[in-house]
Amino acid sequence: MERGTPGASRPAEPGPCLSNLRGAEPAASASRLSADRAQPGNPTIAVAAVLPAGGCGERMGVPTPKQFCPILERPLISYTLQALERVYWIKDIVVAVTRENMGTMRNVIQKYQHKRISLVEAGETRHRSIFNGLKALAKDQPDSQLSKPEVVIIHDAVRPFVEEDVLLKVVIAAKEHGAAGAIRPLVSTVISASADGCLEHSLERARHRASEMPQAFLFDVIYEAYRQCSDYDLEFGTECLHLALKYSHMKAKLVEGSPDLWKVTYKRDLYAAESIIKERISHEICVLMNPKDDIEPIDHLLKALKNELNDVKIESGALSQVGRDIQQSKLEKCYNFVCMNVHFFDFELVPLSQKMESLVWVRDTAKEMKKRNILLHGLIIEYSQGEKFQESLRQGAIIIAALIKERSSGLVGQLLVA
Repeated sequence: MERGTPGASRPAEPGPCLSNLRGAEPAASASRLSADRAQPGNPTIAVAAVLPAGGCGERMGVPTPKQFCPILERPLISYTLQALERVYWIKDIVVAVTRENMGTMRNVIQKYQHKRISLVEAGETRHRSIFNGLKALAKDQPDSQLSKPEVVIIHDAVRPFVEEDVLLKVVIAAKEHGAAGAIRPLVSTVISASADGCLEHSLERARHRASEMPQAFLFDVIYEAYRQCSDYDLEFGTECLHLALKYSHMKAKLVEGSPDLWKVTYKRDLYAAESIIKERISHEICVLMNPKDDIEPIDHLLKALKNELNDVKIESGALSQVGRDIQQSKLEKCYNFVCMNVHFFDFELVPLSQKMESLVWVRDTAKEMKKRNILLHGLIIEYSQGEKFQESLRQGAIIIAALIKERSSGLVGQLLVA
């Protein structure tokens, strides 16, 4: 197994602090996670994740394995890794990929700066891939740099929209019950057909559920189940909860999942996933500005933006310097944000060349930032103090809101004169 290359350039994120979670409410537990993390000496449990990503995407009907299919110019698996990376208490993420796709996976990790990722070679089947990931966490593989967690999450590489609250619920339930999994109501009735192709019987849909991902287990429970697993189960099985029940006699706690837990399986699912990602792009906005700019007009602009986009979270931050640098701390938060590069210039004092230099930088940088699913716009508000200044800010906010709603990127900007 190997550690993802970008992780070498930065220290690993702090480990998890899931303490005293038995029977806790998810909302309270989430608050407790943050509190416990800040208090050294509290009892903690380690959480890791395993993602089987060795499939060939046969049902997708495309030559590229579905986990590497591009959505908005970015591989699908990158969105899934992103969702798990945002959860600070997941210490390690182990991805099982085939030998021929190992180089592709390394490039994804490097290009999109994924962290806490380790790679293992996938097996010939889903269960064998998961088992290889568990072996890496158990230090059963040569050169493993990982430590055994107390709880392990198993998730699909092609379920990119998993949220932290669902991950937290299954981890809490696994801590208490030994195994847990997300479920969803059935949308179709399940029927059984006889050998001659006729209806034999149907299941009462209200009494049954669809098993989804993520699932979580006490590590020793699921690892021992895989160690005892028959070759038949490893070859033809798909359900991890069933293995925990069959070999470890552990009845899983079932946790209601969200509608976004669906698995990208068919080609049409790629278009649905793209639609969801586009919708999320304009969920939050980070307004970046020159620190020399007057804070008062910035405040007025933010207020006007909030009036135009009342369902969007808006925050602001400063550029470390005009031109090339966007603060790394802001970019790490900006996976799905719309970033604005805003400058306020006094109409009479600043030459046009200086104003346009800033917008040229926005145009060039936007091409690179779009690869990380960040939409970057440039906006110059040029003014002389006067009665029309507030109206200019309002018009600027309207323009920004329109660009965000259209999900455009890389625009050179608007020149507003008051």
